[in-house]
Amino acid sequence: MDAIVKNFPGVDKDKSSDIKRPTQSEVEAAVRTLLLWTGDDPDREGLLDTPKRVAKAYREMFSGYAQDPAAELGRTFEEVAGYDDLVLVKDITFHSHCEHHMVPIIGKAHVAYLPDGKVLGLSKIARVVDIFAHRLQTQEAMTAQIAGVIQEVLQPRGVAVMIEAEHMCMAMRGIRKQGSTTLTSTFTGSFKNSPEEQIRFVTMVRDGNRG
Repeated sequence: MDAIVKNFPGVDKDKSSDIKRPTQSEVEAAVRTLLLWTGDDPDREGLLDTPKRVAKAYREMFSGYAQDPAAELGRTFEEVAGYDDLVLVKDITFHSHCEHHMVPIIGKAHVAYLPDGKVLGLSKIARVVDIFAHRLQTQEAMTAQIAGVIQEVLQPRGVAVMIEAEHMCMAMRGIRKQGSTTLTSTFTGSFKNSPEEQIRFVTMVRDGNRG
């Protein structure tokens, strides 16, 4: 028998929709200015097409602004044979960019929820991580955004999100400490109210990562 599927309206409105985006030529001119600022010559052979390449790369790397994570979660399945225990998708790798310096954040996310009558397709969780990652971010905000949209759309008994990532703004500039990892987590519902559920989530994440 086919699962019952429900569609939910998008709840994450794109706050950048009113921002007037520059034209392709304006973006390329801005990249040329940055190349000059570094002390290089944007007219030398190796850099002639760099403004165009950077504009194309930015469109891809920041595509999350044009996507609605709530709409991505809109399909849920209710025929779960009574399953109501923890669902965990872990080791979701991602690349994002720090909103302070626009340099990469490289990490992985672990996302769990306690169903309340319906579940998500597993790929949807990874897709939501990807959408938020393809925006300028802080790790703290991204952690909260992932948990918030799943809680709002799916209405589970609780959501748990843990992100561990390396920030190139620490590795490439400033203190220049390679290999340091930042860990953030957030909990809603039963996870927030029950230390036992938090421990179970962290244990399941860590046990599978022991080599």
